[in-house]
Amino acid sequence: MSFSEHDTTHMKNALALAREALFLTSPNPRVGCVIVSANGVVLGSGHTQRAGEAHAEVMALRDAQAKHHDVKDATAYVTLEPCSHQGRTGPCCDALIHAGLARVVVAESDPNPEVAGQGIARLRAAGLQVDVGLLGAKAHELNIGFFKRMTQGTPWVRMKIAASLDGQTALDNGVSQWITSPPARDDGHAWRARACAVLTGIGTVLEDDPQLDVRAVPTPRQPTLVVMDSRLETPTSAKLFTPQRPVWIYCAVDTPQRRQALEAKGAQVVCLPNASDKVDLAAMLQDLAHKQINEVHVEAGHKLNGSLLREGLVDELLTYLAPKLMGQGRGMTNLGPFTTLNDAKALSFHEVTQIGPDLRILARLSR
Repeated sequence: MSFSEHDTTHMKNALALAREALFLTSPNPRVGCVIVSANGVVLGSGHTQRAGEAHAEVMALRDAQAKHHDVKDATAYVTLEPCSHQGRTGPCCDALIHAGLARVVVAESDPNPEVAGQGIARLRAAGLQVDVGLLGAKAHELNIGFFKRMTQGTPWVRMKIAASLDGQTALDNGVSQWITSPPARDDGHAWRARACAVLTGIGTVLEDDPQLDVRAVPTPRQPTLVVMDSRLETPTSAKLFTPQRPVWIYCAVDTPQRRQALEAKGAQVVCLPNASDKVDLAAMLQDLAHKQINEVHVEAGHKLNGSLLREGLVDELLTYLAPKLMGQGRGMTNLGPFTTLNDAKALSFHEVTQIGPDLRILARLSR
């Protein structure tokens, strides 16, 4: 299928709308929609709202109606296949059919088994022209966690690390504030905000007593905080307990008294031990997917970082490198020591961007 320059322009606008929903729609995908008349006039546009509220197609139809535009025989540009099932909202494909549109251009089909081509099939059965695949890679990137959860049963795991150019995340005495610049730290908060959950370890909680919430950028919701705490050592006085967000603690040794104290603070405690009396990390990620977590943002110490990497559970590194050398200190992970370069974890650079004086490197693990 070949698309026109006008098709591409309108889909780019739909993708821009989807990006406006980056912090909003979890666990639903971020979707944008633009409705355009036969002579190229934009009649309505919108993006998916909070879970349980209107999807992008309905928002665009409402926008057109509010502007008194007739959408009969128009084209809808949608960044993800219109849904075909009854969830907390009605099927979007039916809304487009009933509105009398003539054509729907879809960036990418929906991986959700409850949709998975059925929305496209229903539109075509109703006589609409449906063209699929315009800027699909960009639509996929916006919803990379949703796609992975739907197809593999686990969330997308992004590990955030702030380090010096020589790879140190703290001095030997533990001092780490601040290695990177304020623009890099603010950017890191934006990545926190887009995640469904922020994951850390008990070592970070005990040593730094962090809040690990989103403060530097506006957000309509706080991501869930997940703590790996094998022996339930999280203090009830920890700053991580805030009324604005859920806290889930995964343990390996369940102590009833400690569990009750943490649950009294509002935490949800889940016991998932492995054979070594540590948290079963793979099972934890499957449980998070079951809880509809699409993207996990890891901010942890070198031990948990190393464990996740060794078990092959990390999809992407989000690394901020400051232009400074710190000498001997604390590294990014406790991987190794390896005896051959063949044991090294291979990555591919996905994106390199300068943020203030620092470099932001997105690198993906080779599978």
